[in-house]
Amino acid sequence: MKTTRFSKFLARCSTALPWAIAILGYVFLVGPIAIIVAASFSGGQEITFPPEHLSFELYRAFFSDPSWWKPAVQSLAVALLTSILALAVTLPAAYALNRCRFGGLKAVELFFISPMLIPVISLGLGVYIFFSAVRIDNTTLGLVMTHSTLVMPFMFISISAGMRHTDPALEAVSTLMGAGPFRTFFQVLVPQIKTSILVGLLFAFLISFDEVVVAYFITGPETTTLPVRMYSALRWEVSPVLTAISSMLTIASLVFCLAILALKESNPKAHN
Repeated sequence: MKTTRFSKFLARCSTALPWAIAILGYVFLVGPIAIIVAASFSGGQEITFPPEHLSFELYRAFFSDPSWWKPAVQSLAVALLTSILALAVTLPAAYALNRCRFGGLKAVELFFISPMLIPVISLGLGVYIFFSAVRIDNTTLGLVMTHSTLVMPFMFISISAGMRHTDPALEAVSTLMGAGPFRTFFQVLVPQIKTSILVGLLFAFLISFDEVVVAYFITGPETTTLPVRMYSALRWEVSPVLTAISSMLTIASLVFCLAILALKESNPKAHN
Protein backbone atom coordinates (compact mmCIF):
# COMPACT_ATOMS: atom_id res chain seq x y z
CA MET A 1 0.00 0.00 0.00
CA LYS A 2 2.78 2.38 0.98
CA THR A 3 4.62 1.51 -2.22
CA THR A 4 1.54 2.38 -4.28
CA ARG A 5 1.11 5.74 -2.55
CA PHE A 6 4.81 6.50 -2.98
CA SER A 7 4.57 5.64 -6.70
CA LYS A 8 1.59 7.96 -7.10
CA PHE A 9 3.49 10.70 -5.28
CA LEU A 10 6.48 10.27 -7.61
CA ALA A 11 4.15 10.32 -10.63
CA ARG A 12 2.60 13.61 -9.46
CA CYS A 13 6.04 15.09 -8.83
CA SER A 14 7.29 14.04 -12.26
CA THR A 15 4.28 15.81 -13.79
CA ALA A 16 4.50 18.95 -11.67
CA LEU A 17 8.27 19.38 -11.78
CA PRO A 18 8.52 20.48 -15.45
CA TRP A 19 5.73 22.98 -14.87
CA ALA A 20 7.46 24.34 -11.78
CA ILE A 21 10.77 24.70 -13.63
CA ALA A 22 9.03 26.42 -16.55
CA ILE A 23 7.25 28.87 -14.22
CA LEU A 24 10.47 29.67 -12.37
CA GLY A 25 12.19 30.22 -15.71
CA TYR A 26 9.50 32.63 -16.89
CA VAL A 27 9.62 34.51 -13.58
CA PHE A 28 13.40 34.75 -13.87
CA LEU A 29 13.14 36.16 -17.40
CA VAL A 30 10.05 38.35 -17.08
CA GLY A 31 10.58 39.52 -13.50
CA PRO A 32 13.32 42.11 -14.26
CA ILE A 33 11.29 43.45 -17.19
CA ALA A 34 8.21 43.85 -15.00
CA ILE A 35 10.28 45.70 -12.39
CA ILE A 36 11.68 48.10 -15.02
CA VAL A 37 8.22 48.80 -16.44
CA ALA A 38 6.82 49.48 -12.97
CA ALA A 39 9.78 51.71 -12.06
CA SER A 40 9.24 53.77 -15.23
CA PHE A 41 6.03 55.15 -13.69
CA SER A 42 7.73 56.39 -10.51
CA GLY A 43 8.50 59.85 -11.87
CA GLY A 44 11.25 60.48 -9.32
CA GLN A 45 14.84 61.62 -9.70
CA GLU A 46 16.06 58.12 -8.85
CA ILE A 47 15.08 54.65 -9.97
CA THR A 48 12.67 53.39 -7.32
CA PHE A 49 10.65 50.18 -6.99
CA PRO A 50 7.86 49.91 -6.16
CA PRO A 51 6.86 53.42 -7.30
CA GLU A 52 5.41 55.63 -4.57
CA HIS A 53 2.93 57.14 -7.02
CA LEU A 54 2.12 56.70 -10.70
CA SER A 55 3.51 59.33 -13.04
CA PHE A 56 4.38 59.74 -16.72
CA GLU A 57 7.12 62.26 -15.91
CA LEU A 58 9.96 60.01 -17.10
CA TYR A 59 8.24 59.47 -20.45
CA ARG A 60 7.64 63.21 -20.71
CA ALA A 61 11.31 63.82 -19.94
CA PHE A 62 12.36 61.52 -22.77
CA PHE A 63 10.25 63.28 -25.42
CA SER A 64 11.16 66.77 -24.20
CA ASP A 65 14.94 66.26 -23.94
CA PRO A 66 16.81 66.47 -27.29
CA SER A 67 19.70 64.50 -25.82
CA TRP A 68 17.33 61.52 -25.69
CA TRP A 69 14.89 61.84 -28.58
CA LYS A 70 17.50 62.89 -31.17
CA PRO A 71 19.45 59.60 -30.78
CA ALA A 72 16.09 57.80 -31.03
CA VAL A 73 15.37 59.53 -34.34
CA GLN A 74 18.89 58.70 -35.51
CA SER A 75 18.37 55.03 -34.61
CA LEU A 76 15.06 54.93 -36.49
CA ALA A 77 16.62 56.53 -39.59
CA VAL A 78 19.63 54.21 -39.54
CA ALA A 79 17.45 51.12 -39.03
CA LEU A 80 15.15 52.12 -41.90
CA LEU A 81 18.01 52.85 -44.31
CA THR A 82 19.80 49.68 -43.22
CA SER A 83 16.73 47.56 -43.96
CA ILE A 84 16.35 49.08 -47.42
CA LEU A 85 20.04 48.68 -48.32
CA ALA A 86 20.19 45.13 -46.96
CA LEU A 87 17.12 44.15 -48.98
CA ALA A 88 18.53 45.72 -52.16
CA VAL A 89 21.67 43.57 -51.84
CA THR A 90 20.26 40.39 -50.27
CA LEU A 91 17.19 39.82 -52.47
CA PRO A 92 19.07 39.49 -55.79
CA ALA A 93 21.91 37.62 -54.06
CA ALA A 94 19.52 35.07 -52.55
CA TYR A 95 17.80 34.66 -55.93
CA ALA A 96 21.09 34.08 -57.75
CA LEU A 97 22.44 31.62 -55.18
CA ASN A 98 19.19 29.64 -55.10
CA ARG A 99 18.75 29.45 -58.88
CA CYS A 100 22.34 28.91 -59.99
CA ARG A 101 24.36 25.73 -59.56
CA PHE A 102 28.15 25.93 -59.67
CA GLY A 103 31.18 24.63 -57.84
CA GLY A 104 31.80 26.44 -54.59
CA LEU A 105 28.16 27.45 -54.09
CA LYS A 106 28.19 26.46 -50.43
CA ALA A 107 31.38 28.44 -49.89
CA VAL A 108 29.76 31.56 -51.34
CA GLU A 109 26.70 31.08 -49.13
CA LEU A 110 28.92 30.65 -46.08
CA PHE A 111 30.82 33.80 -47.01
CA PHE A 112 27.54 35.71 -47.27
CA ILE A 113 26.44 34.73 -43.76
CA SER A 114 29.94 34.98 -42.25
CA PRO A 115 29.29 38.33 -40.48
CA MET A 116 27.04 36.53 -38.00
CA LEU A 117 29.93 34.16 -37.18
CA ILE A 118 32.46 36.88 -36.40
CA PRO A 119 32.61 38.24 -32.81
CA VAL A 120 30.93 41.64 -32.84
CA ILE A 121 33.68 43.27 -30.78
CA SER A 122 36.30 42.17 -33.36
CA LEU A 123 34.13 43.41 -36.20
CA GLY A 124 33.62 46.74 -34.44
CA LEU A 125 37.35 47.28 -33.97
CA GLY A 126 38.09 46.41 -37.60
CA VAL A 127 35.34 48.70 -38.88
CA TYR A 128 36.57 51.53 -36.67
CA ILE A 129 40.15 51.27 -38.00
CA PHE A 130 39.01 51.06 -41.63
CA PHE A 131 36.38 53.82 -41.41
CA SER A 132 38.83 56.12 -39.63
CA ALA A 133 41.27 55.65 -42.49
CA VAL A 134 38.68 56.50 -45.16
CA ARG A 135 37.09 59.19 -42.95
CA ILE A 136 33.54 57.89 -42.81
CA ASP A 137 33.48 57.20 -39.08
CA ASN A 138 31.01 59.36 -37.16
CA THR A 139 28.70 59.43 -40.19
CA THR A 140 25.25 58.03 -40.84
CA LEU A 141 26.59 56.44 -44.02
CA GLY A 142 29.17 54.49 -42.05
CA LEU A 143 26.52 53.30 -39.59
CA VAL A 144 24.17 52.17 -42.35
CA MET A 145 26.92 50.31 -44.18
CA THR A 146 28.06 48.54 -41.01
CA HIS A 147 24.57 47.65 -39.82
CA SER A 148 23.72 46.37 -43.30
CA THR A 149 26.65 43.98 -43.08
CA LEU A 150 25.39 42.76 -39.70
CA VAL A 151 21.77 42.19 -40.74
CA MET A 152 22.31 40.74 -44.23
CA PRO A 153 22.95 37.17 -43.00
CA PHE A 154 19.61 37.09 -41.16
CA MET A 155 17.75 38.54 -44.12
CA PHE A 156 19.54 36.16 -46.48
CA ILE A 157 18.48 33.14 -44.39
CA SER A 158 14.86 34.34 -44.29
CA ILE A 159 14.61 35.06 -48.02
CA SER A 160 16.47 31.89 -49.01
CA ALA A 161 14.07 29.83 -46.90
CA GLY A 162 11.15 31.31 -48.82
CA MET A 163 12.93 30.95 -52.16
CA ARG A 164 13.34 27.20 -51.69
CA HIS A 165 9.56 26.80 -51.65
CA THR A 166 8.89 28.72 -54.86
CA ASP A 167 8.05 27.04 -58.15
CA PRO A 168 10.67 27.76 -60.87
CA ALA A 169 8.18 26.52 -63.47
CA LEU A 170 6.13 29.67 -62.99
CA GLU A 171 9.14 31.77 -63.94
CA ALA A 172 9.76 29.62 -67.00
CA VAL A 173 6.13 30.02 -68.07
CA SER A 174 6.35 33.78 -67.56
CA THR A 175 9.43 33.92 -69.77
CA LEU A 176 7.75 31.80 -72.47
CA MET A 177 4.77 34.18 -72.42
CA GLY A 178 7.08 37.05 -73.32
CA ALA A 179 7.75 38.64 -69.94
CA GLY A 180 11.23 40.06 -69.42
CA PRO A 181 13.50 39.06 -66.55
CA PHE A 182 12.66 42.10 -64.40
CA ARG A 183 8.91 41.66 -64.87
CA THR A 184 9.20 37.96 -64.09
CA PHE A 185 11.25 38.70 -61.00
CA PHE A 186 8.97 41.36 -59.52
CA GLN A 187 5.57 40.07 -60.66
CA VAL A 188 6.06 36.31 -60.44
CA LEU A 189 8.80 35.57 -57.90
CA VAL A 190 8.49 38.39 -55.36
CA PRO A 191 4.77 37.78 -54.63
CA GLN A 192 5.64 34.18 -53.75
CA ILE A 193 8.25 35.21 -51.16
CA LYS A 194 6.72 38.44 -49.85
CA THR A 195 6.23 36.92 -46.38
CA SER A 196 9.89 35.94 -46.17
CA ILE A 197 10.89 39.41 -47.34
CA LEU A 198 8.74 41.07 -44.67
CA VAL A 199 10.17 38.80 -41.96
CA GLY A 200 13.69 39.63 -43.12
CA LEU A 201 12.90 43.36 -43.07
CA LEU A 202 11.51 43.15 -39.54
CA PHE A 203 14.57 41.24 -38.35
CA ALA A 204 16.89 43.75 -40.05
CA PHE A 205 15.12 46.76 -38.56
CA LEU A 206 15.06 45.30 -35.06
CA ILE A 207 18.71 44.17 -35.10
CA SER A 208 19.91 47.50 -36.49
CA PHE A 209 17.89 49.57 -34.04
CA ASP A 210 19.15 47.52 -31.07
CA GLU A 211 22.83 47.29 -32.10
CA VAL A 212 25.23 48.96 -29.66
CA VAL A 213 28.71 47.37 -29.84
CA VAL A 214 29.77 48.36 -33.36
CA ALA A 215 27.89 51.66 -33.14
CA TYR A 216 29.84 52.52 -29.99
CA PHE A 217 33.08 52.28 -32.00
CA ILE A 218 32.11 54.46 -34.96
CA THR A 219 29.53 56.99 -33.72
CA GLY A 220 30.24 60.47 -32.46
CA PRO A 221 28.25 63.33 -30.92
CA GLU A 222 26.35 63.99 -34.17
CA THR A 223 25.51 60.36 -34.96
CA THR A 224 24.90 58.80 -31.54
CA THR A 225 22.20 56.16 -31.63
CA LEU A 226 19.78 55.47 -28.80
CA PRO A 227 21.45 52.22 -27.60
CA VAL A 228 24.83 54.01 -27.45
CA ARG A 229 23.25 56.92 -25.57
CA MET A 230 21.68 54.48 -23.11
CA TYR A 231 24.97 52.65 -22.61
CA SER A 232 26.76 55.93 -21.93
CA ALA A 233 24.06 56.94 -19.46
CA LEU A 234 24.46 53.63 -17.62
CA ARG A 235 28.17 54.27 -17.27
CA TRP A 236 28.08 57.90 -16.14
CA GLU A 237 24.70 58.91 -14.71
CA VAL A 238 22.16 56.04 -14.42
CA SER A 239 19.28 58.34 -15.34
CA PRO A 240 15.78 57.14 -14.32
CA VAL A 241 14.68 58.03 -17.87
CA LEU A 242 16.36 54.77 -18.86
CA THR A 243 13.48 52.85 -17.31
CA ALA A 244 10.96 54.63 -19.55
CA ILE A 245 13.10 54.04 -22.64
CA SER A 246 13.62 50.39 -21.74
CA SER A 247 9.87 49.93 -21.29
CA MET A 248 9.10 51.46 -24.69
CA LEU A 249 11.80 49.38 -26.39
CA THR A 250 10.49 46.22 -24.72
CA ILE A 251 6.96 46.89 -25.97
CA ALA A 252 8.26 47.71 -29.46
CA SER A 253 10.33 44.50 -29.54
CA LEU A 254 7.32 42.50 -28.42
CA VAL A 255 5.21 44.02 -31.20
CA PHE A 256 7.92 43.18 -33.77
CA CYS A 257 8.21 39.60 -32.49
CA LEU A 258 4.44 39.12 -32.65
CA ALA A 259 4.45 40.52 -36.19
CA ILE A 260 7.18 38.06 -37.20
CA LEU A 261 5.27 35.16 -35.65
CA ALA A 262 2.09 36.26 -37.41
CA LEU A 263 3.90 36.37 -40.74
CA LYS A 264 5.41 32.94 -40.13
CA GLU A 265 2.01 31.49 -39.26
CA SER A 266 0.50 32.99 -42.40
CA ASN A 267 3.04 31.14 -44.56
CA PRO A 268 4.60 28.27 -42.57
CA LYS A 269 6.11 26.51 -45.60
CA ALA A 270 8.42 29.46 -46.25
CA HIS A 271 10.23 28.89 -42.97
CA ASN A 272 10.50 25.13 -42.75
